[in-house]
Amino acid sequence: RPRLRKYIMLLHSKEPKFWNDWAQKTLDKALSLQTLNKNKAQNLILFLGDGMGVPTVTAARILKGQLRGQPGEEGQLEMDKFPFVALSKTYNTNAQVADSAGTATAYLCGVKANEGTVGVSAAAVRSQCNTTQGNEVTSILRWAKDAGKSIGIVTTTRVNHATPSAAYAHCVDRDWYSDNEMPADAVEAGCKDIARQLFENIPDIDVIMGGGRKYMYPKNTTDVEYPGQPKHSGTRKDGRNLVKEWVDRNTEKKGHYVWNKKDLLSLNPTKVDYLLGLFEPADLPYDLERNKETDPSLSEMVEVAIKILRRNPNGFYLLVEGGRIDHGHHEGKAKQALHEAVEMDRAIGRADLMTSTSDTLTVVTADHSHLFGFGGYTQRGNSIFGLAAMISDVDQKPFTAILYGNGPGYKLVNGARENVSTVDYQDNSYLAQAAVPLSSETHGGEDVAVFAKGPMAHLLHGVHEQNYIPHAMAYAACIGQNRAHCLASAGATPRRPGLAGLVGLATVMRLLC
Repeated sequence: RPRLRKYIMLLHSKEPKFWNDWAQKTLDKALSLQTLNKNKAQNLILFLGDGMGVPTVTAARILKGQLRGQPGEEGQLEMDKFPFVALSKTYNTNAQVADSAGTATAYLCGVKANEGTVGVSAAAVRSQCNTTQGNEVTSILRWAKDAGKSIGIVTTTRVNHATPSAAYAHCVDRDWYSDNEMPADAVEAGCKDIARQLFENIPDIDVIMGGGRKYMYPKNTTDVEYPGQPKHSGTRKDGRNLVKEWVDRNTEKKGHYVWNKKDLLSLNPTKVDYLLGLFEPADLPYDLERNKETDPSLSEMVEVAIKILRRNPNGFYLLVEGGRIDHGHHEGKAKQALHEAVEMDRAIGRADLMTSTSDTLTVVTADHSHLFGFGGYTQRGNSIFGLAAMISDVDQKPFTAILYGNGPGYKLVNGARENVSTVDYQDNSYLAQAAVPLSSETHGGEDVAVFAKGPMAHLLHGVHEQNYIPHAMAYAACIGQNRAHCLASAGATPRRPGLAGLVGLATVMRLLC
């Protein structure tokens, strides 16, 4: 049947009527968008595909279709169905090609920052503890909590990794996962590790799910899942058991701690007010390698999170990170990265079934791109992981459609490029060929896409600075500093920017033009 579906699709594509009818249906949908959704957003969901540049989105779309037995190119990701699309400029204040920490500060806290820092302004210097105080910036997670909403974080990485940590932490070094990773002078100076800040900075984060168990336990504490593996043991030097502290605080408040899929899915979300789920000592496994009996998928975690959060009549804010897309690319493992992207798309679809565009603003974006691409004049329906339709006219060897600009896939055999036809390039962990040898492939510097649907989604359009995203989302929900229009609609006088602020902004704009 998959071959039949593929054949029928290719047959239809030869008829002009097929393309004309499809275009007319798309036109009808576009015309229906002329009436803008200006409702107040009760709920806010941000899906962040770490490292999910536009080439990754396109390749994931093809993979999704091919997994269904289709050619793939004509398919649709869930995010493709969103009516509004923008581009986001990802640079950090001190970096043309950004990292995940500075970008997270932008799309969560609303200000651009230096690479390697989370939840602090650009006045803070990476790894310099004494530049933290006074330079903290708050996130939309905090704005939502202050407005009475429930808040949640779901990630496939450590919960104290770069992306989620910018939602709650103020740290001059993204690598300070626990006090074990901090220099002694920083600890002595009073700087806090990120794991500690997760539980101390924003009281009562309603839902926290991801990995990172080992950073919560005293050093050498045996891990519950991997008792014979010291590398998974606790890391904390201060002797604190942050999980036990959380359980002690929340048990009487309908709080539940889980560390495996069975316990997670056995919960009755209507009887859970607070949830802490730490499913691995560090990052969760790639979806292709996930133990489906013990490790929940991203879409399963998202479903549980929404069931808990939506019980709050004031609404919720949920941050969802498909964090291992980025890791797959860094390792040169395109197949792992793209399957991670497809799983995040499943999670987007699951959230769509559980929410309504009448009161929920959903945004999908990336923090940065990668030096990942595919080409080589491949034929329609060619496996996204397959060979290009041509051989090199220089070394007379075949090559895969997917290639990296740099990374661990650079390999010479007898002084020449490896002949990929002699290896299994369809293997899950195959290292796609790279032009420049590096142990870890790097980020890309181009703009990334922003997809939006729901109340005020039209505010995300055109080309924007990345730090604009949380401001638009906050405006839609009437939280943070974006409440004046809500007060105005209720009969109050809207707050306007001060003269000094307007003059300063005008000066900056003149310099940019």
